[in-house]
Amino acid sequence: MSTSSIRYISGTCSLGVLLLAFSDKGLCALLLGDDMATLERDLARRFSGDLQRDEGLMPQLQQTVRHLDDPHQAFDVPLDLAGSAFQRQVWNALQQIPVGQTASYRDIAQRLDQPKAFRAVANACGANPIAVIVPCHRVLRHDGSLGGYRWGLERKRQLLERETQQ
Repeated sequence: MSTSSIRYISGTCSLGVLLLAFSDKGLCALLLGDDMATLERDLARRFSGDLQRDEGLMPQLQQTVRHLDDPHQAFDVPLDLAGSAFQRQVWNALQQIPVGQTASYRDIAQRLDQPKAFRAVANACGANPIAVIVPCHRVLRHDGSLGGYRWGLERKRQLLERETQQ
């Protein structure tokens, strides 16, 4: 994604290190990892232009951490999802999966009237720039196994357990 200015803030949460990035339109990346340097390199690869750390985004960071800890907490930060038309369709479908429920890659493909596109759905999940808020962690393999997760299978397991316990 190319843009002129991306503001970002980082912190820690129960899932590790967290980085939020915002365009003028809204949250454009929520990255999770184990160290800040890796997340900042990932951010620089994703966005060309000016990257500015902005501590004024602290309220959005706090709301995000609350939502990560309790997925039933409201999250009302506007999103700026940049991707192909198909990716945006998949990401929209993911946002329709209720907290505590899951779907398979094949289920999502069928919802999009493209039943053979389950691999493309999996690729779109892997390209999702907004972890947890666009809940690709709720998508499992057809046999119910976890499958992959860009942010690590242990995080996916934690997120799913957290959602079913609350």
